[in-house]
Amino acid sequence: MQWRYHMRKIIDWSMSGAAMMATLCGLIPLILISMHLLRRGISSINLDFFTHMPQPVGEPGGGMANAIIGTCLMVGIATAIALPIGLLGGLYLSEFGERRTGAAVRFAADMLNGIPSIVIGIFVYGFVVVPLGHFSAMAGGIALSIIMMPMILRNTEEMLRLVPHALREAALALGIPYWKTLLRVVLVTARRGIVTGILLALARIAGETAPLLFTALGNQFWSLRLDQPMAALPLQIFTYAISPFEEWQQQAWSGALVLIGIVVILSLLSRWMVRVPQVKTDG
Repeated sequence: MQWRYHMRKIIDWSMSGAAMMATLCGLIPLILISMHLLRRGISSINLDFFTHMPQPVGEPGGGMANAIIGTCLMVGIATAIALPIGLLGGLYLSEFGERRTGAAVRFAADMLNGIPSIVIGIFVYGFVVVPLGHFSAMAGGIALSIIMMPMILRNTEEMLRLVPHALREAALALGIPYWKTLLRVVLVTARRGIVTGILLALARIAGETAPLLFTALGNQFWSLRLDQPMAALPLQIFTYAISPFEEWQQQAWSGALVLIGIVVILSLLSRWMVRVPQVKTDG
């Protein structure tokens, strides 16, 4: 019996070590990318980078204020379009997904999730940009929303399916209406997983470049009009990275570092928000 005990301990240590090594292997690319971005891009990160416009070639300084604001605006447009559709669609699939329409919606979402982003950009170009006659930030937001929507929908469905049916039955037994049970019990219980899925979708669209080439186009000037071409961080990084000018290449590294920083900050803020205890009120 003693040798069986030692064998179990050896197997336990071996599997724990293998799991630790797999975790480290998954973290190594993230660590290397972060260190490389810090090394190449931190030198140009200053207040001017966030508050000034890009400078012409040969002039020192400058920043990407227009691109940062443009990215926030287009991501905001995409979120405003995709978030309610994705949440309500995921709620429908989790509760009524066994019907034939549910299977069709699920299949369509999976297909849409696998379409390359450049194809979505061409689609929006043909159905939005061409009829309007010009590129625009709104077209860019629509393209990003199409990418974001199926991710939120499928993640919301999976998270809501993890909520025990006993919670639904308990709420219904107390006389709570079914729609209020879904909104106040089911959605609240699964909020941590839903927020995580939204963050993954935001991280996905924040770095998309190909759809914006066909929709928002980019803009070297300051513009907040949603019906006109607008700058975005991925577009600015792409333009500067392929340029032969050293100053612009340095700005591209700094822009990539800022883009990663935005995703990290959103992740930290969202995790803090879901951990804030709910305030109970009487009545």
